[in-house]
Amino acid sequence: MQFDYAVLYFENLHISKKVKKLLNDNSYSFRINKNIIQTLDLIEQYHKDSWIKDEYKQTLLNLQNYPNNLGFEIFSSEIIDKTTNQIVAAEIGYKIGAIYTSLSGFYRKEKKYNNYGKLQLVLLGKYLLNNGYKIWNLGHPYMKYKFDLGATLLSRIEFIKQLKKYRDLKI
Repeated sequence: MQFDYAVLYFENLHISKKVKKLLNDNSYSFRINKNIIQTLDLIEQYHKDSWIKDEYKQTLLNLQNYPNNLGFEIFSSEIIDKTTNQIVAAEIGYKIGAIYTSLSGFYRKEKKYNNYGKLQLVLLGKYLLNNGYKIWNLGHPYMKYKFDLGATLLSRIEFIKQLKKYRDLKI
């Protein structure tokens, strides 16, 4: 059981100077749900101890096409290098109502892609804000980058209050 959560309220989204500079760069594109399978494969490839194994990956893919009326949806967000047409940073997550939950992501480690992982997160945050999401559940609160992005630490009780508040909103 998870006792604490890193949650981002979009008014707290912090954009570093380095990411602000990248936002003005025209060498990449940002997209949603163009290649969930490749995103899952790249996450597994980049994380040697990835929890995204074949059975879990298949469950996510099955859920992608599962008909429901709960506002549940699996999706990916991806940054593509326009020159190579490669995914250079991406993540997989899901929505329930007006809440987005990050599951896992990756970014390429080559120097020319410095800060592209943070760029992907900022662009995803802007996408979520512009599409009516109320909170972003970044999950376990033990990674510094989540708080650098502007996350707030919520106890399980506080998180459940937020979940109940936003899970039934249709966006």
